[in-house]
Amino acid sequence: MPQRIVEITPPGVELKIPFRGGYEHFKATSRHADTEQGRLTVYEWWERTEIAE
Repeated sequence: MPQRIVEITPPGVELKIPFRGGYEHFKATSRHADTEQGRLTVYEWWERTEIAE
């Protein structure tokens, strides 16, 4: 993934990021990280799906 921190609106339980012909899916964890952008929810990778053509 090109970025470790991505902006999402609205924040939710799941996150889907387009990447190299598919989507990388992440789920929110109960963990948080203190970053230069502030305190952020930590998401972990869950699965990858392909983009239908």
